[in-house]
Amino acid sequence: MSHQHTSEQHHFETLAIHAGNTADPLTGAVVPPIYQVSTYKQDGVGGLRGGYEYSRSANPTRTALEENLAALEGGRRGLAFASGLAAEDCLLRTLLAPGDHVVIPNDAYGGTFRLFAKVISRWGVDFSVADTSDPSAVRAALTPRTKIIWVETPSNPLLGITDIAALSGIARSAGVRLVVDNTFASPYLQQPLALGADVVVHSTTKYMGGHSDVVGGALITGDAELAEELAYHQNAMGAVAGPFDAWLVLRGIKTLAVRMDRHSENATRLAEMLTRHPRVAQVLYPGLPEHPGHEVAAKQMKAFGGMISFRVADGEEAAVAVCDRTKLFTLGESLGGVESLIEHPGRMTHASAAGSPLEVPADLVRLSVGIESGDDLMADLKQALG
Repeated sequence: MSHQHTSEQHHFETLAIHAGNTADPLTGAVVPPIYQVSTYKQDGVGGLRGGYEYSRSANPTRTALEENLAALEGGRRGLAFASGLAAEDCLLRTLLAPGDHVVIPNDAYGGTFRLFAKVISRWGVDFSVADTSDPSAVRAALTPRTKIIWVETPSNPLLGITDIAALSGIARSAGVRLVVDNTFASPYLQQPLALGADVVVHSTTKYMGGHSDVVGGALITGDAELAEELAYHQNAMGAVAGPFDAWLVLRGIKTLAVRMDRHSENATRLAEMLTRHPRVAQVLYPGLPEHPGHEVAAKQMKAFGGMISFRVADGEEAAVAVCDRTKLFTLGESLGGVESLIEHPGRMTHASAAGSPLEVPADLVRLSVGIESGDDLMADLKQALG
């Protein structure tokens, strides 16, 4: 079942289960097999069966996932990688050359910032930091050497919201690419390509996999020429998703819609409770009407997702203590799994941004709200806050 066909015929929930998931032609198995294989028998020199010759270049399990990803994001092609950062690295080395410039958010995942600041910069690529929620700030940050505007929305960990359609207009006028990291929203809640983005980035480790049991990444684009360039570099650089990892992500995606509904429902309840708690100084959740990006998020998202950050009124040590006192919320990095996680970004996921314009507040706590009972999660947070 090709994504070109299914994307025209079916709703998201149906695509998530069926796109790329063709029944096995040999046995009729309804789940694509795990093709745990490195090489393939050729029918004579150059006589490839289905185009498969070596699993770095292509693997049937990975192909199924890549077709599924393209369908869900409404793109021409999806590419699956060994991690989200591997996907980002492939994209940057495909689009950039020494002397080029990128505009990045002032609130981005610490690993993305590290990639720009410690790796790509050594290759002669410059970057500027801008508040991407302010289109005028992004426009002011552009230079004649700019090739990419990089966006996270919602952003990690401050849950900032960027107007994708507005920035796509700025990018087109300037002749640059707009890249959107859609990890926090997932394609169920938000589809950046339809809003004018050129490329969508995912850490499929998170909501796409959904069960904290796989590491992966993805790129999706609607530009056929760019897709070919990305596929060339994917093969040339080699950081591809293995077949079992691809299979796990493909399995996770089948329940993405129902999981995201529950994540969003639970997060909304918890965010509202936190706004009323005396030990909480500020709640960062785009579903709250007082969030500065609420109206934009309501326009471009189906719901507001499962991520919440909040600032603890008594400062850094109190924030760390809250993280240590939860019982259902597991202290751990990453996000997007069925189980709820809590972390201190300043000392954990965003430690690499310390001392930079992307440094996060020391009193910040980040929640990845799972799909457990909302009542139980609320009780756990209340006792942890004291």
